[in-house]
Amino acid sequence: MNYIECINVDFKSTRKESFYDLQLDVKGCQDVYASFDKYVEVERLEGDNKYHAEQHGLQDAKKGVLFIDFPPVLQLQLKRFEYDFMRDTMVKINDRYEFPLQLDLDRDNGKYLSPDADRNVRNLYTLHSVLVHSGGVHGGHYYAFIRPTLSDQWFKFDDERVTKEDAKKALEEQYGGEEELPQTNPGLNNTPFKFTKYSNAYMLVYIRESDKDKIICNVDEKDIAEHLRIRLEKDREEKERRKKEKAEAHLYTIIKVARDDDLKAQIGKDIYFDLVDHDKVPSFRIQKQMTFTQFKEEVAKEFGIPTQFQRFWLWAKRQNHTYRPNRPLSPQDEAHTVGQLKEQVNKAHNAELKLFLEVELGLDLKPLPLPEKTREDIFLFFKLYDPEKEELRYVGRLFVKASGRPLDILPKLRMLAGFSQDDDIELYEEIKFEPNVMCEYIDNRLLFRSCQLEDGDIICFQKSPKPDSADRYRFPDVPSFLVYIRNRQVVHFRSLEKPKEDDFCLEMSKIFTYDEVVEKVAQKLGVDDPSKIRLTSHNCYSQQPKPQPIKYRGVERLLDMLIHYNQTSDILYYEVLDIPLPELQALKTLKVTYHHATKDEVSVHSIRLPKNSTVGDVLNDIKSKVELSHPNAELRLLEVFYHKIYKVFAPSEKIENINDQYWTLRAEEVPEEEKNLGPFDRLIHVYHFTKDTQNQTQVQNFGEPFFMVIREDESLSSIKERIQKKLKVPDEDFSKWKFAYISLGRPDYFEDSDIVATKFQRNMYGAWEQYLGLEHPDTAPRKAHTVNQNRHSFERPVKIYN
Repeated sequence: MNYIECINVDFKSTRKESFYDLQLDVKGCQDVYASFDKYVEVERLEGDNKYHAEQHGLQDAKKGVLFIDFPPVLQLQLKRFEYDFMRDTMVKINDRYEFPLQLDLDRDNGKYLSPDADRNVRNLYTLHSVLVHSGGVHGGHYYAFIRPTLSDQWFKFDDERVTKEDAKKALEEQYGGEEELPQTNPGLNNTPFKFTKYSNAYMLVYIRESDKDKIICNVDEKDIAEHLRIRLEKDREEKERRKKEKAEAHLYTIIKVARDDDLKAQIGKDIYFDLVDHDKVPSFRIQKQMTFTQFKEEVAKEFGIPTQFQRFWLWAKRQNHTYRPNRPLSPQDEAHTVGQLKEQVNKAHNAELKLFLEVELGLDLKPLPLPEKTREDIFLFFKLYDPEKEELRYVGRLFVKASGRPLDILPKLRMLAGFSQDDDIELYEEIKFEPNVMCEYIDNRLLFRSCQLEDGDIICFQKSPKPDSADRYRFPDVPSFLVYIRNRQVVHFRSLEKPKEDDFCLEMSKIFTYDEVVEKVAQKLGVDDPSKIRLTSHNCYSQQPKPQPIKYRGVERLLDMLIHYNQTSDILYYEVLDIPLPELQALKTLKVTYHHATKDEVSVHSIRLPKNSTVGDVLNDIKSKVELSHPNAELRLLEVFYHKIYKVFAPSEKIENINDQYWTLRAEEVPEEEKNLGPFDRLIHVYHFTKDTQNQTQVQNFGEPFFMVIREDESLSSIKERIQKKLKVPDEDFSKWKFAYISLGRPDYFEDSDIVATKFQRNMYGAWEQYLGLEHPDTAPRKAHTVNQNRHSFERPVKIYN
């Protein structure tokens, strides 16, 4: 027998690292040894592999895996997660999987080793640690059981908690599988309740016995790489610093100081509403016992502003949820210590004191004496909007008189903005932005007092829009721009056919109407008719498209498309239809899989008919699209789910309520033998199955189910011949198949001489939970619609027609 080692596992090249990570199958394997057996088991080459082997003179070639060498430290990753093609999602395998305390990889005369392996090395391993995953696919928790010195004592490392544990906790309780709850009434003959254990081993680390003295040894400083020593020392110092800060936190106050420079740096870039993000301004950690006058000295050192030129304002949160400078600190305020001031002005008991530092600068940028603040003065902040650049920026602040008018300050505003003194200006007050933007026009002729302006208010201004501004600019004035900013949303669009890949992104407004959204998408895709765009929302929990698309004008705004329960997504899926969506919605679309009667071929068809159509109309439509075995062939429509036939649709049944989202609709020709049933013949279900690896009394179905006519006195032997001929299974494989009557998942095996019909009812099509089971291995590839060499698995070539 010739071998092709399709994986040449040579650990010698990894000696420097002294370990290797090997993935082991859990599904279908009861323990570690079974997984290694699966690695080295040989199988006959088929298809292209067989062809290439034959070209090299191997007429009876087989493939397998043998190991040239094993490492001192062996990391075994258990494949607890896999993709379920039927459910189109990742699943966790919680099957029971045992692992020994000692692992002998020289067993059975070294069957895992290649002929080139060094047989003088003893590959006997001892379990060092077990990494456990508790939870499911979408979330969970990791912890580990470790024997640091390979003694009998195990330790559980669970985040910052380390506890002593016994060997049973580390091994047996991490095998997975099912667990029985203890009976509350042992005297009663109750069936014990079993539940799946979701905590189980995910990775195993074994150390070779002959190498353990070199691996399990004391580590001193010289064994640690220099860059790691430096990093560990920095981490230790940082930890000590944070520990000291935490212990002394009650002695200090954090003061955040915002200045004009911060407003200029943030407005129009990081923020648009209000004045500043306090998380991005300079902060001071000040002892609470320090006087505020001393704190001003610290500010003078930091910013180079002498104390006599500093004026601090307190911030206040308003009822409309905006945050503005409220009042300057008085001499009495500054006479307090920092701690006293924080307690006096900070009623919310926040840990931080937030201040605005007012400084007046001359043309030479040197500080000037501060103007006196009277009750008549209003402290205002100004933002400038440019509709051509779609830009909003901070330009400064002014004191204005409550008895004055906006007209009085227009020359100063023109100067701040760099405008000509002939330019007309419009002013707007930025009032709030939650839950909606409120930005109101200010009449230049009114008194500031009449405009109800107060300290800390924000005025946005721009050149007065010209008559054609609405046509020239997307957002011609301040209010329209702020509404846009408040509602803008970058949406990631994905083709529904490729739901994992972003195709393109568009910046939109959350208040865009349905028509505006599809029009933008159509423009991006170059589609002339926006009504041919169909959108589907995103499920934030499954990270998949929602099952049902958005109906034509079925939502008012973009925001309605993005909200899923209490979460907001930024993903939408699109389709380009061949007809307008309103027309399509008047039709019913079904995806039907057609199985050819004589060819080993499957085709998928999208059938589109008026909603009041019948199943008979669907079958007639399919007849016009497929090749029949003969012109008068009769078709039927089946509902298939998890490899079982659940329903045969009557031709008169309406299609409006038929669901093809979760079940497979299968069309096929009705065999002639079924049309001529005798009075004692039976038409039964036939399904493929294997035994459940955890519970041998339960079965798992796979492959394509089908119907079969059996005669009243027909033995299993006769039925087997017809099944083998129908499925075209080679004699060598078919001789290993078993046949059973299965009811409610329990198999009752037949002998060749048994009369099969005695088990089944005579009613047409029978009951789906009672069937003739064909027990054999599932050899189909773990990939949807892949051509398979074994026809009896029913994974046929698929053609898709839309």
